[in-house]
Amino acid sequence: MEVKDFDYYLPEELIAQFPVEKRDESRLMVIHRETNAVEHKKFYELPNYLDSGDCLVLNNSKVLPARIFGKKKSTGANIEFLLTKNIVDDEWQVLAKPGKRLKNGDCVVFYDDRGNLELEAVVLGDDADGTKKVKFRYDGMFLEVLERIGNMPLPPYINRKSLKEDKKRYQTVYCEPEGSVAAPTAGLHFTDALLEKIKNKGVNIAYVTLHVGIGTFRPVKCDNIEEHHMHFEQYCIDEKNAEIINETKASGGRIIPVGTTSTRTLESAAVCKNGEYQIEACEGNTDIFIYPGYEFKIIDSLITNFHLPKSTLLMLISALYDREEILKIYNIAVAEKYRFFSYGDAMFIR
Repeated sequence: MEVKDFDYYLPEELIAQFPVEKRDESRLMVIHRETNAVEHKKFYELPNYLDSGDCLVLNNSKVLPARIFGKKKSTGANIEFLLTKNIVDDEWQVLAKPGKRLKNGDCVVFYDDRGNLELEAVVLGDDADGTKKVKFRYDGMFLEVLERIGNMPLPPYINRKSLKEDKKRYQTVYCEPEGSVAAPTAGLHFTDALLEKIKNKGVNIAYVTLHVGIGTFRPVKCDNIEEHHMHFEQYCIDEKNAEIINETKASGGRIIPVGTTSTRTLESAAVCKNGEYQIEACEGNTDIFIYPGYEFKIIDSLITNFHLPKSTLLMLISALYDREEILKIYNIAVAEKYRFFSYGDAMFIR
């Protein structure tokens, strides 16, 4: 199967540049796989399509303000860092712009709005994927320094600078452990009130953690999708939430992940016991790549946003629902002027 098989036409004006005013007032396309029927709703109507005994699985990873702007200490040249992965202690993997200006041993300095030095980074080396290894020096707590000088790492298709409001809106309302460089965006539509309404209907809520890495921005560069390799991302599922998911499956309820990151976490943590798949509490790294032909072990349905053409995310949902039907759905979404990508609308593949 080739990358071109997952292409579709998307007018640029449908790429959402800002979130809707209220999270749960984004649009929701409901897709009934058994009949191929499509409904156009609002996200706050989601509870109408959930049943008592179902289980929503949410990725609670928190996005770091991982984009920082500094200067090369020796020349004053402007340098931008996107922190992509914590290696160990104060050593990080970063995407640097322009990276060619930085050699081993170079120092980059970062100041706050008042001109106070907050952070220094020494370049340690280059990685094969185009990132650099750096070691940070600072006073106090690193995450507190990031909160003061960092910007939200909005994806490249949002053609504007990060705003103060993005620090709240480019996070889910239930985020906790910090570690992502991109939001698990299907969860951005939920409000505390909507989650409470869902719980009151008898729907179980389970939380998993997958720290979204730089791979989310990486295009598929090979023609044959089977030759593509995903970047590793850290994930974790604790005993309590594994039990909620396993009890739901045992009782016949649907497992409904919110987003492709929750999906990849569940499928990575699946183990077969006595001929049945269940979730095992665990933590580790996953590079699972899901595309048509994959047999899902845990999930039954999926809530997700609309994804980029030729992306691994579009390939994942095409594994859950027929690829040709998915492309028809996307053409409908374009015709109906749905908003696409991170700050866009959602679909529920039932």
